[in-house]
Amino acid sequence: MKYVFVTVALLLATSCTKKGCTDPTAINYNSQAVSDDGTCNYEVNENLLTGTIGTDKILTADKVWTLRGRVTVTSGTTLTIEPGTIIKAEAGTGANASCLLVARGAKLYAQGTYNQPIIFTSTADDIQPGQRRGSSLNSGINGLWGGVIVCGNAPISADAESVQIEGIPASDQNGLYGGNDVADNSGILNYVSIRHGGANIGEGNEINGLTLGGVGSGTVIDNIEIVANQDDGIECFGGTVDVSNILVWGVGDDAIDIDQAYSGTIHNAIVIPTAITDHALEIDGGEGAWNAAFSVTNCEVISTLAQAHFRAGAEGYVSLYGNVNVEADAGTAVVVDTLGVGVDYSTFNWMYYFN
Repeated sequence: MKYVFVTVALLLATSCTKKGCTDPTAINYNSQAVSDDGTCNYEVNENLLTGTIGTDKILTADKVWTLRGRVTVTSGTTLTIEPGTIIKAEAGTGANASCLLVARGAKLYAQGTYNQPIIFTSTADDIQPGQRRGSSLNSGINGLWGGVIVCGNAPISADAESVQIEGIPASDQNGLYGGNDVADNSGILNYVSIRHGGANIGEGNEINGLTLGGVGSGTVIDNIEIVANQDDGIECFGGTVDVSNILVWGVGDDAIDIDQAYSGTIHNAIVIPTAITDHALEIDGGEGAWNAAFSVTNCEVISTLAQAHFRAGAEGYVSLYGNVNVEADAGTAVVVDTLGVGVDYSTFNWMYYFN
């Protein structure tokens, strides 16, 4: 009996010290293991984008890419996105809001085509590679993720040569924008659609569909669609970049917002306000001693009645077609021309929400 007792005791001791992977999140998790032996393996999601992108990277169109949280392309790095690529962002608010941030000194080459636009949307969107639109979301659903933010080294009119972009915590220096390089180059955005964004990051503070902070004239931004954003469609904080062929539809705040003496030209724009839109155009001047003039040319507003607000210090030129009520504060120097006809719709045939 004594011999049997010793054998059983040894077996129990052996089973109590069985080693293996004890992490339930690992793909080789062993529920029988008592002691971890360091062999845990984890499934790698090669399509997931998180944290910082610090080496040149290409997003291919053969898969759907996922943004989780704030994903930053750091200075000196180039992110290239192939035509037809779909990027879906996970939900999140506050500091955890998913967005793509292109820091000063970084470049984003997102060059879609007429038939293969690059699409930024939410993970709630059931769109798949090769499709231009899913079936699970409509133009009234917004705030599901953040947006696309590009920071550059071009001049701004603020209380300092460079300041922090809205939507990014002050602790993240990648959110700084502004400088003295008028021709700064942040890359190319062409045939890009941004949908269902504008996540809330604080009380009354959401992310724009496309935010341009101090972006220079060496950057190319053309054929941009922004649909169903909770905040502004596009907002330019200073900078000198030109933007052409832009459609903004169904946003919760201003369709086109200009601040800090933006001195580029937004040409050929279609704005479709909804009941929740604040202004079709919201134009501010400089916030510092320096000021400069902007242009918004050949802009059509499709609405029974929309508002355009020019604030004190705003300088520039606007040519509009549509039923727009212009509010101009004292100290505004904006020339407004009323167009007899709207924009050439054939320019926007690539837009898949607008018919």
